[in-house]
Amino acid sequence: MAIRSIRTIGDPILEKKTKPVKEMTDRIKDLISDMFETMYEANGVGLAAPQVGILKQLFVVDIGDGKQYVAINPEITTLGEEMQTGEEGCLSVPGKEGLVTRPMRILMKALNQNMEEYELEASGFLARAFMHENDHLQGILYTEKVEGELEDVVYEELDEEEQI
Repeated sequence: MAIRSIRTIGDPILEKKTKPVKEMTDRIKDLISDMFETMYEANGVGLAAPQVGILKQLFVVDIGDGKQYVAINPEITTLGEEMQTGEEGCLSVPGKEGLVTRPMRILMKALNQNMEEYELEASGFLARAFMHENDHLQGILYTEKVEGELEDVVYEELDEEEQI
């Protein structure tokens, strides 16, 4: 496993649409592992392949609910009309956050790391994370959906005593 460089706003690859993953290869398996490692190292909850320079329909998510999600060639549909508005940030837009409104509930159909199809209903923060990462696969950054202005954010490092 390796930590990959995260592309940041202004990099043209973040504005491109991705291509489907046709088969699971050792390179794709390594990419998935590297994406999780990179995401954890950067203290993120999701990471899409274009963010590490790969134009494939693939993202990973871990919101701290004890599960690691891998979504290959995802398709997302909205469930219901209830919406949620909340702060979003992005590893590709460091030091910034903004308010974004998204559906409260979604249904996602995707392939897992074994190329097996699965369907998952998500709500709240998990739905937000899936939609945010799926936008990356379409070449869309959350900054295009922000209501109002982007705000500066400072993430404080915990000293060793606070980490215990």
